[in-house]
Amino acid sequence: MILSVKPPYDITPEILKWISSISEKIGEANALFLSKPSPQLRKQNQIKTIHSSLQIEGNTLSEDQITALLEDKRVIGPQKDILEVLNAVSLYENLDSLKSTSEKSFLSAHAILMKGLIENSGNYRTRGVGVVKGSQVAHLAPPAGNVPGLMKDLFKYLKDDQELVLIKSCVFHYEMEFIHPFLDGNGRMGRLWQTVILKEKYPVFESLPFETLIHKTQSEYYEALALSDKMGNSTAFIEYMLRILDAALEDLLRVKGKTIHPEDRMTYFLSLGKSPFTRNEYMKVFKTISTATASRDLKKAVEDNILKSEGQGNRMRYFYKSDNLC
Repeated sequence: MILSVKPPYDITPEILKWISSISEKIGEANALFLSKPSPQLRKQNQIKTIHSSLQIEGNTLSEDQITALLEDKRVIGPQKDILEVLNAVSLYENLDSLKSTSEKSFLSAHAILMKGLIENSGNYRTRGVGVVKGSQVAHLAPPAGNVPGLMKDLFKYLKDDQELVLIKSCVFHYEMEFIHPFLDGNGRMGRLWQTVILKEKYPVFESLPFETLIHKTQSEYYEALALSDKMGNSTAFIEYMLRILDAALEDLLRVKGKTIHPEDRMTYFLSLGKSPFTRNEYMKVFKTISTATASRDLKKAVEDNILKSEGQGNRMRYFYKSDNLC
């Protein structure tokens, strides 16, 4: 398969369904966490992300051991596994320094992730590789000489503003796995870079441990990769990954003990720039609150001189104080 600037895939009803569901959940998550989860939740999810992503590659350390390493405590385990975790911790703690459309940033991330684990970390492979499952070659990657050009095309694609970020992140993940640009670390780099792409548009993805669900459905992950290889496009993999992202957001929204105050909801809603708006439009953003709760939120905002209102009953509209009533 020769990669064009725009990799091939089809928009299916399944893809549209997951895009819609994910978009709704992102709105709920933003409202719940005001764009970013708490530092404690981010740390917990970062540990889950590192644990699951490395476990997929055969790492044996537990979440408790990874937590201990984060706290600079001594851990007994295979030195290779410990080094993998330390490298991943170093990288994930500096996600904000990575730029999704920068190939240089991508290579520097691989250098950190694979430091001391392979020779020439941070450099594309210079020899042929294949993915072996059991006694069979499951995937024969493109010749090493094609890798630099294929990766440049892939990064050009990431700069296409006409493409949905949710889809671009999945396409990059699949195409990078297909190209297999490194001698080792391709799987963890594919999952990492999908996070980098997503978090630039949606900060909540910075600490969303979707790798945990990939690990739980590992056979489906590889089946989706194989099916996309067979079909010559990333459609099957996009469908799989969007389902995983949707499920990961669903898990995040189930966080126990999180109390949302009316002021939090109003602050977030006002940041969306919707004015004028109705109670129904307010409730479309906060799908879990009742009509009575929405009415109380809006009444309090009016009493606090945050909003002004016009009309009565179901026809009542709300405006920012700076707007002119018409």
